[in-house]
Amino acid sequence: MRAQLARVDAVLVQALIAAALSFAHLHDVASAAGQDGWKAWAYPISVDLLLVAAWRRLRTGTTKTAAWCWFVIALVASLGANVATAGLLDLGNVPAWLRILVAGWPAVAFLGGTLLAHTTPNAPAVVETTDGDQEQEPEPAPKTQADEQPPAPPTVPVPAALVAHARKVATEHHTRTGNPIDTPTLRARLGVPAPMAEAIAAQL
Repeated sequence: MRAQLARVDAVLVQALIAAALSFAHLHDVASAAGQDGWKAWAYPISVDLLLVAAWRRLRTGTTKTAAWCWFVIALVASLGANVATAGLLDLGNVPAWLRILVAGWPAVAFLGGTLLAHTTPNAPAVVETTDGDQEQEPEPAPKTQADEQPPAPPTVPVPAALVAHARKVATEHHTRTGNPIDTPTLRARLGVPAPMAEAIAAQL
């Protein structure tokens, strides 16, 4: 237990150090690009919030394409500031293209945060029951071939005496021909309608 807590504490300290350094680098770049005062401090907050919102959508949402897009944009902004302050960029003479990127970042971050916060992820429908509980509505089961078949015709009532007579006719036919009697022949011998002949044949 202690080893696990020590590992968690070490990871947390490392994350806090990395976040603080990245935060400071973003502030320095924004300040060098002409954003002074509270505005320079707002830039790292904006980048970090966009990263958190995109990561949360990646963990909880089902449509991950937009979340990955905004996560990469925020990550590039953070990494770009870290690299720029590593001596590769003269913060005393910031190029015009970087000033343009820094000035346009608030609009980009606002668009990304709004889309991530207000786009509803795909989820099953939720039905509220009478007692206030909510339960997900299951998807309808796919129809099988048996479900698509038409219903069977209603059974025709046949008197028991007629069935007994039909058995005698069928036995006589089998004795004479050696083959079981078929429904058309049974119908002709009995003189009954086709539905009733089929019902009698089913009982033989």
